[in-house]
Amino acid sequence: MKIYVDADASPVKDIVISVAKKAHIPVVLVKSFSHFSHDEPKEGVETIYVDTGSDAADYRIMKLAQKHDIIITQDYGLASLGLGKGCIILHHKGFQYTNENIDQLLQARHLSAKARRSGQKTKGPKPFTDEDKTKFETLLKQTIKSIRES
Repeated sequence: MKIYVDADASPVKDIVISVAKKAHIPVVLVKSFSHFSHDEPKEGVETIYVDTGSDAADYRIMKLAQKHDIIITQDYGLASLGLGKGCIILHHKGFQYTNENIDQLLQARHLSAKARRSGQKTKGPKPFTDEDKTKFETLLKQTIKSIRES
């Protein structure tokens, strides 16, 4: 099992790395070259850089991920692809994407994009809070425990 993070805009990278280290699970951060960093690599963490194209990180994650791997993303399209591959997909706000909720999420995204194209203003995401961090960390720990027990 590995944990893949769609890492360009992920506010939970440090939480993922901390939880994964304690659970002895490798982490793969996938970022575009525009987010290149000279930081020292952390133990158990691999960083893969991809072109700056809009879906380059998504495509690389899907190429690498295997059934039962965990993917952390806020991208509904990537979540949908990951579910189709049998991966466990988590959102940084502390919920799991499932076959039961992905259609509704994709539909809402489509309607918002359609409204923006017609000139309407839509609300952006709510700010990321400490409560969201706690909720995500709890979900990640429960998910790892559940995978290991099955």
